[in-house]
Amino acid sequence: MTTMTQNQTMRDNSWLLTELPESVIEHDAARMPKWLADIRRSAFRQFTADGLPSAKQEKWRQINLRPIRETAFGLPADGATDVSEAEVVGHSLPFVDAVRLVFVNGRYAAELSDARAMPSGVTVQTIREALKSESTILETHLTKYVNADDDPFVSLNTALLDDGVVVHIEKNITCDTPIYLLCITTAADGPIITHPRNLIIAEDGAQATIVEDYVGTDGEVYLTNAVTELVVGEDAHLHHYLLERESDAAFNVSTLTAYHKTSSTLSSHTVLLGGALVRNNVNPIIDGEHCHSLLNGLYIGRGKQHIDNLMRVEHRKPNCESRQFYKGILTDESRGVFAGRIIVSRDAQKIDAVQSNQSLLLSEAARANSMPQLEIYADDVKCTHGATIGELDEEALFYLESRGLAEPQAKAMLVHAFAGESLERMNLPVVQEALLQMLTQRLPFTSAANV
Repeated sequence: MTTMTQNQTMRDNSWLLTELPESVIEHDAARMPKWLADIRRSAFRQFTADGLPSAKQEKWRQINLRPIRETAFGLPADGATDVSEAEVVGHSLPFVDAVRLVFVNGRYAAELSDARAMPSGVTVQTIREALKSESTILETHLTKYVNADDDPFVSLNTALLDDGVVVHIEKNITCDTPIYLLCITTAADGPIITHPRNLIIAEDGAQATIVEDYVGTDGEVYLTNAVTELVVGEDAHLHHYLLERESDAAFNVSTLTAYHKTSSTLSSHTVLLGGALVRNNVNPIIDGEHCHSLLNGLYIGRGKQHIDNLMRVEHRKPNCESRQFYKGILTDESRGVFAGRIIVSRDAQKIDAVQSNQSLLLSEAARANSMPQLEIYADDVKCTHGATIGELDEEALFYLESRGLAEPQAKAMLVHAFAGESLERMNLPVVQEALLQMLTQRLPFTSAANV
């Protein structure tokens, strides 16, 4: 297969992921520094050696990747986008004040972005820009925290690493303005695959809020394979949001790895709404004492959606706390999966870790699987895990109806109360309000109820 050019059409350049051509890797290696080109080639070799995961592998046994395996994908073409400012506004969360970087089909759209001047000590750039001005920082941190050898989708993202965002908050700098990354996938000549790659560095004492938002054109088939690496410095505070609102025919695989240093705090909030097949990987690596890590998630499935969550919290140092609170709301024939693991190393004494997964089933055909796990090698720890799967409380429903509420309103109140605990943990009111509206729109009875 010859090297691709930017102007070739999707139909000429589509391929199965099991037949990924080396020319895809090499066609833009010339514009990259040697260290990055070498990383991409190594990841390509890893991916072609491992191939896509199968149900025989423990981490993937609950998800059927056949629809991805059998879809011929192509890379999106460079060039101008046909997305209008009005469409961007329609897709965006209604932030009063935020820095907005827009990516369309994986490419940065400067004309649709609001990349205003940032306060001194805060740098927000695309990876392509950072390769020119922040190459040393990229070489120091990029690909150093996420394990490409352990996940074929991470290997694939690294092999096809092309664009994304680099956020650098310097020591003791507080960035009060949220940084909003809006990734839009639109109709193309055929299924496309994008590989957003984000690197967020909060140095010692820094504070910031980052929002990643993935949306797409209704009915379109495509694959978003996103990887984000967070570096949370000593005494740093980082709030991170991942919102997945893809087309109901799309596939989304996201991987978030966070590296904690001493006394750092991370609040990770994940909301999964769209996509036919969704895999959400979250991996905090707590490598300093007196750290706090919060993983807060809400996933809502309908139709035949499959939403799969894999949590892996690594405690490497003593005197730390971690919290996992994930909730699923499932209706129709959707399926939700939660697999969470807390790993406490031998030297990580006095760890306080909590893991909780709760699933609410709103139909007889909806399914939920929950697999909380503890892997503890220390002897002075406080670690708990729990999982519940159930339907709406009949007694609570009867109580509300006996007070004069119609059945749809009563059900809606109970569902909103269930989801409300997740939303209340979020520190951005604009996200809370937008998600309440989305919750109302997605569930069968809440749209008719005035809650």
